[in-house]
Amino acid sequence: KITLERFIPHEVCTDCHSQIGGQWENSLHHLAHEDPLYNSIALALRKGLKNAGEIKEADSCVKCHTPIGFISGFPMKLSDDLSKTPEIATKGIQCDYCHSAVDITRMYNNGLVIEPGSGEDDPGIKHGPFKDCEPDYHETQFSRMHTDSTICGTCHDVKHVVFGTALETTYSEWEKSPYNTDDPRTRVTCQGCHMFQRPGIPATGSTPRPANPGSITEDSISRPHIFTHYFVGADTMIPGLKSDETRLEMARQRLKHAANVSIDTSKAGSGKLIVKISNTGAGHSIPTGVADLRQVWLEIIVKNKAGKIEFSLGIPDSSNMLSKGTAVFRTVFGDENANKVINVSKARQIIEDTRIKAGQTVTRSFNLGFVPEKGYSATARLLYSGISQKALNLTKKYRNTAMPVVEMAKAETEF
Repeated sequence: KITLERFIPHEVCTDCHSQIGGQWENSLHHLAHEDPLYNSIALALRKGLKNAGEIKEADSCVKCHTPIGFISGFPMKLSDDLSKTPEIATKGIQCDYCHSAVDITRMYNNGLVIEPGSGEDDPGIKHGPFKDCEPDYHETQFSRMHTDSTICGTCHDVKHVVFGTALETTYSEWEKSPYNTDDPRTRVTCQGCHMFQRPGIPATGSTPRPANPGSITEDSISRPHIFTHYFVGADTMIPGLKSDETRLEMARQRLKHAANVSIDTSKAGSGKLIVKISNTGAGHSIPTGVADLRQVWLEIIVKNKAGKIEFSLGIPDSSNMLSKGTAVFRTVFGDENANKVINVSKARQIIEDTRIKAGQTVTRSFNLGFVPEKGYSATARLLYSGISQKALNLTKKYRNTAMPVVEMAKAETEF
């Protein structure tokens, strides 16, 4: 058994790796255990379950969100008293967890094999992307795994622990994407975007991804590239709770360089508006992760010559809900009777997957109910909200909270 005492607190690591530690602070890796939105929704989905398989799935979140605690014995379940979580385990996915990884047993549900040292006095070997490190405190070893998407994928693919349903497929999406090539000149790993990004450099598939020259400690040699540790995805809420405007803006920039939208008016004479959406910058589907809870949709507005709205779709109502007919891109899960469920613990099957794959362009057609006259205008916006209002309404804490909405892409045209 791996005991808690074998791990090194992140403060020890950041004594030398201060810049990297500062980037990691407030990341969703750092906050994986404490993230209030994750905890609120996870506990809401756990509440009231009676089926043993569903309970087991609902309880399993800690394997990825509190990994040091899980492999050392507490917490083993979401329903454990999380207030008793040991301090070091509350720091989520931290330095000594990832850099003690030596192998992978499965490409889902956190299959990392961890071999930490024996605590602060005997820290053991730390694994990373360099072959020539000569640190004073711990031993090092080059790890190809740390430069490859597999180390990310083992947590970023999630299967139902009992039913086997694919609940999150970020790694699998990348694996099937144009970014996963055999040619090292064109291959872009997870790290190739997410660990190249820094303020002012979105580093998506549609933007330059320049190297980040520097050193891993103040006294070490300068290198052509130091992997950044901001671990920014698309979250535009949790960094705000930490007043981290830098990270918020990085998330917005990632979203704004992920997709393109265009409007085709060739069928306007038949009263139809056609919108094309292209995934130009994400190495996975849009959206990814818990794609039944994420909300990506099209807002369509057509105005007459006087500027009056003649047609609209995708504008949230007073309860922040989207109307029927809105083009929403998501995964829809079903129970054993193919009834739609919002609780992934009940997911026996995938009923629908309308997400936009990496490199893919999808088309949506809208019946306007009239033929636009010359001088009419149309606007289409691709919008992102981290969690749908329907999911937020399951919680007490966020029931009356509206998630931040980010405009990912926009197109305008005149008829």
